Amino acid sequence: MNVKIFLGILLFCFSFRLVEAQQATQNIADIYIRDPYILVDKNTNTYYMYRSASTKSSSGKVLGGVETFKSKDLKHWEGPIRVFTVPENNWITGRVWAPEVHAYKGKYYLFATLNSDIKWKKTQAGWPDYIFRGTQIFYADSPEGPFLPFDLVPHTPMDRMALDGTLWVENNIPYMIYCHEWVQIADGGMELVQLKFDLSAPVGSSLTLFNASAADWSTGSVHKSPLPTSYVTDGCFLYRTKNGKLLMIWSSFMNSEYAIGIAESTTGKVSGPWKQQPEPLFTKNGGHGMIFETFDGHLCITFHGPNSPSGAERAHIYELEDTGDTLVLKKELTE
Repeated sequence: MNVKIFLGILLFCFSFRLVEAQQATQNIADIYIRDPYILVDKNTNTYYMYRSASTKSSSGKVLGGVETFKSKDLKHWEGPIRVFTVPENNWITGRVWAPEVHAYKGKYYLFATLNSDIKWKKTQAGWPDYIFRGTQIFYADSPEGPFLPFDLVPHTPMDRMALDGTLWVENNIPYMIYCHEWVQIADGGMELVQLKFDLSAPVGSSLTLFNASAADWSTGSVHKSPLPTSYVTDGCFLYRTKNGKLLMIWSSFMNSEYAIGIAESTTGKVSGPWKQQPEPLFTKNGGHGMIFETFDGHLCITFHGPNSPSGAERAHIYELEDTGDTLVLKKELTE
């Protein structure tokens, strides 16, 4: 082959790859996402942001899945990269909600809420159908997957409509905190269950930490009589302050707007008891948050907003102040 032609082909391929890479880099304000979760991966000095992303199998079946974007500065993101597709023989193969990826004991663990089309009986006449869903944990050697199942069933109870599982490790014992859906019990619950040391399965029964109505700011949704007011528990995430207080951020509705509140363990232990701080952290129709520390030491929270299934949902990142007793929202970093 002529050297000039060969060099021309190489230059074209390089230019194409460069353009392709540029096209794949997006500003965070342009990425549609609900329930954002950012993993700060110290092994690669990279931020990974995960979102739900369904796909179709070769037979045309819709399968739930997860994508990630990666960044060095929290503003410009490469991707998406597909990291997980629900196995076709799994207990449920539907849409994934609220994916979280945690680094734990040298591996990466995906906590994913999987949805089905299985409708259970109504709680009472006039109440909406509730659909079987639960949190299942998958594992991988890399934050980019592929994530594999331990088993084909969820880690949350099979008789419970559950979602939004997250990891907490206390005294070297791993736990999952998850939400028991309001659609099944009206007053949504926050549940705790111990996990095996490899996170492969739960250990024993779960403990109810609190119900959504325990927070004065959680005003619930009023329905026509005789239906009770419903209260949502959503988006739990735990954080220990510089003074050793154990806090949990979680989301519910306040005067019809999605909000983030703070619960506090009175013993400093994940088993509680838990009390609700009177003032919510955020009230402007955004929520399902998680907390992380940047590579340069800034404490941050990310959550989606607005909370409306319109395609307008984006990840918002705010700096947080840890006062020792609580968390204070500071300036937004994604404006």
